[in-house]
Amino acid sequence: MKHINKLIILFFSCCISANYGQEILSKEAAINIALENNYGILIAKNNMKIAKNNASIYNSDYLPKITANAGANYNNDTNEFTLQNGEKTTVNDVESKVYNASIGLNYTLFDGLGRTYNYKKLKETYNLSELEAKAIIENSLLQIFSKYFEIANLTENSKIYLESLNISKQRLTRTKYGFDYGQNTKLQMLNAEVDVNNDSIRYINTQRILANSKRDLNLLLGREVSTNFNVDTNVKFEQFYQLNSLLEKAKVYNIEIQKLSKSILLSDLDIKINKSNWFPTLNLNSSYGFNKSDNDATFNYAEQLSKGLNAGFSLNWNIFDGGNTKTKVQNAKIIADNLQVQKTQLSNELERNVTNAFEVYKNALFILKAEEKNVETNMLNFSRTEEQFKLGQVTSIEFRQAQVNLLNAQSNLNQAKFDAKNAELIMLQLSGELLNTNF
Repeated sequence: MKHINKLIILFFSCCISANYGQEILSKEAAINIALENNYGILIAKNNMKIAKNNASIYNSDYLPKITANAGANYNNDTNEFTLQNGEKTTVNDVESKVYNASIGLNYTLFDGLGRTYNYKKLKETYNLSELEAKAIIENSLLQIFSKYFEIANLTENSKIYLESLNISKQRLTRTKYGFDYGQNTKLQMLNAEVDVNNDSIRYINTQRILANSKRDLNLLLGREVSTNFNVDTNVKFEQFYQLNSLLEKAKVYNIEIQKLSKSILLSDLDIKINKSNWFPTLNLNSSYGFNKSDNDATFNYAEQLSKGLNAGFSLNWNIFDGGNTKTKVQNAKIIADNLQVQKTQLSNELERNVTNAFEVYKNALFILKAEEKNVETNMLNFSRTEEQFKLGQVTSIEFRQAQVNLLNAQSNLNQAKFDAKNAELIMLQLSGELLNTNF
């Protein structure tokens, strides 16, 4: 028993020294760190950069294409000539050199408005990537605060477990004195020792789980997992939520609804893009170049040079493509219809989910009030039982039961408090208000 007590004292000393001077990680600081370092959020931001690059004018086909070409050729031949009288003449090492260079411009003047709709689609795709990043941020914040409030719950429980342990140690000391003076039995002293051990184990296990949860939160925040800190255990609740107001906000600001609405817009643009294939394409082509050739003196022209500007238009109209464009347009319309059905389904599911979340939140607040009352009752019961125990009017078993009842009531109150806060955050996410909330 003495050995166990020494271990407990050593553990408590380490915990106290570890907690001294620790960082207090506020909810606002956790949000800021996550926005800067969370791995999922960083990937989402990079995806947004890709979508922004794709939506640039440089990826729109609105700008002309300019190409440059140059070349040089050298020939060294042996030529044989046959005159009309049959006489043959051979010329060896006949050299010829040819040089050419040109610069050309191609520009599409009209393509059935296909590139116009493509450019709009790229911009809307970028807007969709913003919504996807926002969804990732919301989900990440929910994960972070779920873990944050778990740490807060464990922190509060550690305090009440430590307080209960101190009460059990005081009872053990009192029981030992009573045993030394013949007022208590050996069994009563052993029971007190068992209770001290059980309270110590509960406290040590809670500290272990707390340390693991802190590492989990550090991982979500994208920082060194061994960073130690404390959290703010205070929570605030907004008591005046109105279901109708939440439902109206959800229809407009819910991320999934916004993403689906954006997908419907993109499907409409796909229909127009495919329809553009029914129209002709008009292109402008222009070039400027020169060609120069140096020939052996045996040729009529020893040197020839040509240069000039060329320009023209070309019209291409795919009058019938075997029904390929028609099929694409029909399929794009079907996809658009499916998205509308999905939006109707999602709207109904969202109304159900918001209503359920609202009821869960109200119920959580009711349980919180009930647990607060329960703690008050158990504190009063324990206070009176403790007084009677000191006077020898109740047994150690009755005292322990009152102590355990208070311990459970306080633990349940902590759990109810943070369950209610998590329920509130889920309700706010569904209504699209999570990122506008003061945590």
